Amino acid sequence: MKLDKLIEQRFSELTKKAEVVASTRTGNDSRSGVNSERFHEWATGVLSLLQSVFGESSPHHQNFFKLYSLFVGYYSDFEICRGVFRAAKEDYESGYLFSVRGLIKAEDSTDILDRATEILKAGYKDPACVLAGVALEITLKELCTRNGLPHGKLDSMNIELCKKAVYNMGMQKQITAWAHWRNKAAHGEWHEYKDTNVDDMVKGVTRFIAEYL
Repeated sequence: MKLDKLIEQRFSELTKKAEVVASTRTGNDSRSGVNSERFHEWATGVLSLLQSVFGESSPHHQNFFKLYSLFVGYYSDFEICRGVFRAAKEDYESGYLFSVRGLIKAEDSTDILDRATEILKAGYKDPACVLAGVALEITLKELCTRNGLPHGKLDSMNIELCKKAVYNMGMQKQITAWAHWRNKAAHGEWHEYKDTNVDDMVKGVTRFIAEYL
């Protein structure tokens, strides 16, 4: 069974398990509760799925983990958790998948950028932005290797490569701007940039790779 089918199946299974948890509700007032054992079984599965699909640093995983940590048994707490799960499911089904492992099937920066271009044309600017950022980071690591510099965070490598005169200050600032959009996409701040920003980024990173690699 393909990965996407397995993920869809797991979302479906956890949706049904959420209904089981809801069925254990005791009472109808604001202090009614649910079966803790059933809840924790379901929530553990959700956390594992969100980490695998979106990544541990994704808003979906972080928000669910925070709410899960605050759970004390109330039905209302469960419903809030279920709301986050439903939002994650909807985002996955709509194509907002931020796990690089799930998006990248290519082995080099050029293939990754081709994939980013395809996704952008399909109307998914956010994963396209993440992919362009991945291609940029891979390129900076390669440049660091060629110039005897250590690998590190994108911003750090960018600074060191400029100091080494691999490229000038103007290019350093441009890479910082691209990293800014990548970070916005990776942290779910999707309204902070537009399709045109991502299009410029993909084309710019493509030119950067052609010139410096």
